Amino acid sequence: MGTKIDIFFHNARVFDGGLAGPICASVGIAADKIVYFGSADLRGAAATVIEAEGFALAPGFIDTHAHSDFTLLADPRAEGKLSQGVTTEVNGNCGMSAGPLLNKAVDRREEDLRDIGIKERWSTLGEYFCFVERRGAGINTANLVGHGNLRGSVVGYDDRRPSPEEMDGMKKLLSDAVSDGAIGLSSGLIYPPGVYSDTAELTELGRVLHDKDLIYTSHMRSEGARLFEAIDEVICIGREAGIKVHVSHIKTAGELNWQKAEVAIARLNEVRSEGLRLTCDRYPYIASSTDLDAILPPWVFAGGNAEELKRLKDPAMRRLIEGEIREQVNRPEYWSKIIVSSVSSEKNRWMEGLTVDDIGARLSMDNLSAFFRIVIEERLRTGAIFQSMNEDNLRKFLSLPFCMIGSDSSARCFDGSTAQGKPHPRTFGTFPKLFGRYVREEGLLSLTEAVHKSTMLAAGTFGLKRRGEIREGFYADLVLFDPDRISDQATFGNPYQPAEGIHSVFVNGIVAVSEGSLTGKLGGRVLRHGR
Repeated sequence: MGTKIDIFFHNARVFDGGLAGPICASVGIAADKIVYFGSADLRGAAATVIEAEGFALAPGFIDTHAHSDFTLLADPRAEGKLSQGVTTEVNGNCGMSAGPLLNKAVDRREEDLRDIGIKERWSTLGEYFCFVERRGAGINTANLVGHGNLRGSVVGYDDRRPSPEEMDGMKKLLSDAVSDGAIGLSSGLIYPPGVYSDTAELTELGRVLHDKDLIYTSHMRSEGARLFEAIDEVICIGREAGIKVHVSHIKTAGELNWQKAEVAIARLNEVRSEGLRLTCDRYPYIASSTDLDAILPPWVFAGGNAEELKRLKDPAMRRLIEGEIREQVNRPEYWSKIIVSSVSSEKNRWMEGLTVDDIGARLSMDNLSAFFRIVIEERLRTGAIFQSMNEDNLRKFLSLPFCMIGSDSSARCFDGSTAQGKPHPRTFGTFPKLFGRYVREEGLLSLTEAVHKSTMLAAGTFGLKRRGEIREGFYADLVLFDPDRISDQATFGNPYQPAEGIHSVFVNGIVAVSEGSLTGKLGGRVLRHGR
């Protein structure tokens, strides 16, 4: 072989991303590509040799549901993802993306940008990509366009249907973002302004994706009481627009809804057998995380944050809101299962890591009053963790052959501007927990299946070219790990803990983790569709 080899992994247990099982082989990389995959001993031709016997070598893990649009620009090191073997993220999920940012959508994101020290400002996804490329990134990022960005930029945050002209404006922004390299469209239908949209609006936007065969992903309107109706909406959009669709972080939230899992799975399998290209993702935890004010009725969000706060402070409005919340929340333990994960003010920093129940007790007030105090004092900028799911259902979803792995978290570092609050441990432990607990300890999945879900299946679903496989000519995104040791260390009380068992991580041939230590090198790229 005459090709120069920069790094040679000798005698590894290679999982190529497919379902055929591992083989004992060696892999060589040169520059940013895999140039050799076979059984020859080419150590003499390599600049660096990694003796990989006893280790598993796999394509770098692809986090199919991430929220690093801003944190990756604030701190490009992405340590929390690299330390668990992630080399690529799909960002722009749940209807919230880096662009477009125009009009009311700009106002909505301004505090987010300031809080983590982002000085750059942009309007389009293309402009954002330029900033990321100029700054560098520790991991690859492929970006969806948020429906919330489209609606916020054109319609604003009002509870109404768009006019025909506004609908054309949203379609134009989506088309422009696709031209910039966006890989699809996402929606967050419990959040403003997505909560105010209807199926027809989403279907019309979905048709923009048809010609380029891009994907529509959805944080559905309900993951609990109206789960079946929400699934049917995703199915309808896929069929009517003629596009592939994806259910984000599939779950059955709330104990009263746990029994719905098997019926939901049967429905997904049914439509897939009929030819609908439908997939989903899930994180290996039974607690979710989002903004604390997601508890509020949707009408409270109308008009944007200022209007929401005005309603919360108005005594008459507050009584109405409290009444609606009490109708929905009729279990005494509800507030004891909600943990405040982040606040924006220093004076309330003590709340981080405590439940709303704990906070109410410390403030000598009932839980609902404590909830209102938190969201008002923090001006809605409060993250929370909701313990609302069932372990048996988690296993059922993870076992689905069309279910991928998504952390539903942003790329954070162990210090600096993104090391704030007590985020969900999935931020640092998603993939190691999958491989440690659900593969090695429980045998829910084989190692081959787990690698497939985390690599080739993800790359194919989201159209990531020459990623997700160990194959000559493919990009050298690789993770070398010890299958007997890989495990998550992050906890709800102390999430900033790197995983164990990750030996090396390479991003486009650049070593990002070497013998368990982060190198700080930025090998990541912006991945545009079709390239």
